[in-house]
Amino acid sequence: MACESLRADLERLSEQQLYRRRRVRESATEPQARVDGRELLSFCSNDYLGLANHPRVVQALAEGARRWGAGSGAAHLISGHCAAHHALEEELAEFTGRPRALLFSTGYMANLGVIGALTGRGDSVFEDRLNHASLLDGGLVSGAGFVRYRHADAADLAKRLDSVTGRRLVVTDGVFSMDGDLAPLPELANLDKTWLMVDDAHGFGVMGREGRGTPSHFGLAVDQVPIFMATLGKALGTFGAFVAGEDALIETLIQRARAYIYTTAPPPAMAEASRAALRVLQEEPWRRESLFALVARFREGARQLGLPLASSPTPIQPLLVGDAGQALAAARALEARGILVTAIRPPTVPAGTARLRVTFSAAHTQAQVDRLLDALGVVFQELPEA
Repeated sequence: MACESLRADLERLSEQQLYRRRRVRESATEPQARVDGRELLSFCSNDYLGLANHPRVVQALAEGARRWGAGSGAAHLISGHCAAHHALEEELAEFTGRPRALLFSTGYMANLGVIGALTGRGDSVFEDRLNHASLLDGGLVSGAGFVRYRHADAADLAKRLDSVTGRRLVVTDGVFSMDGDLAPLPELANLDKTWLMVDDAHGFGVMGREGRGTPSHFGLAVDQVPIFMATLGKALGTFGAFVAGEDALIETLIQRARAYIYTTAPPPAMAEASRAALRVLQEEPWRRESLFALVARFREGARQLGLPLASSPTPIQPLLVGDAGQALAAARALEARGILVTAIRPPTVPAGTARLRVTFSAAHTQAQVDRLLDALGVVFQELPEA
C-alpha cells in the first residue's frame, strides 16, 4: 500500500514536468563530457576554475591516498583528524583572513551544524527567501524562531528584526545559486545587534580580491561577516566545506555542531587535493580573468540574440523560461545539438520561474561559448508556446 502511494506521487511529478532523472557521466569533470554514452559539451558544472581535473590537484589526491590511505577511519574528535586536515584548515583561515577555519564533510552539513550550534529556543534565524535549501533546513531544524525576508531586501529584514528578542542570526547566500545575483552584504553587515552568516559556496574562489569571496568583493572587513562558510567542491574542484571565523566560533562548533561531531572526517587525501587547488587558485589568477571574459562574451551574445537573460555578474547565468515544460523542452533541444544545460524547475526555484541554468568554467573556450550561443539562438526561436 505504501509503495502504491509513492508510485502515484511519482506519476504526478512526471505529469507536472517536475520528475528528475539522474545522468551517468563517464568521463572526468571537463567541458567536453561523455554522458549516458554521448559526447556532450557541458555548461552545467560548478567547476568554475577548471580545477577538478587539474594535474596538480589530481596528483595531490593520488599522493595523499598513498600516504594517508583511502579514508580517515573516524570522526574528527575520535581519531579522524589528521595533519592534512589541520594544514588545510590553517591555510583556509589565512587565505580568508580569519583566525581559524573548521572543515566539514559537505556544505549541507556545515550549514546545519553552524545554525544548530549557534541558535535554539528563544533565538531567531532570519533567512533570505531564495537561500539554498541547506540554509533553510538549518534554520527550520535549529529550534529557533524562523523568519524569511524578501529576496535581497535589507529594509524588509530590518523591519522583521525589530519584532524579536534573543540572539538574531541573519543567514544569506553570498551568490545565489540559481539566480547568480549577489546578496546586499554591506547593508546586511550594517544591521545592529545581529550575527551575519554568509554561505559563499558560489563566491569563494571566484569573487573578490584573489577569489577570497563575496565579502571581499564588497570590501567588507572580517568582523563585518563573523561567520563565513564556503565549499571546496565548486571553484576549488574538490570536495567538502569549511567555516571560518574567530577562535570562539570555531571552538563552539567543535563542541556543539552535531553535523561535525557525529560524522566521519573526510578522506585526508581529499584535504591534500584541496590544499593543492588552493595553491593553484593563488598562483594562476588568469583562471578567474578568463572565466569572467567568457561570462562577458556570453552576456553580450545573449543580449544581441534577445535571450531571456537574468541579471547576474557571476559564472551562473540563468535563462528564465517560466514554464517547467518549456524549460525541459529547451534543455532537450540543446542536448539534441550536443550541448548539456540543465533545466531547473520547482521546487528548486519558485513556481513559474523555471530556467536553463548556464554555468561557465575557466576550462571553456571562446569557441565553445559561441557554439552555445548559436544553439540557444535556434532553440529559443523554435521553442513552442506553453
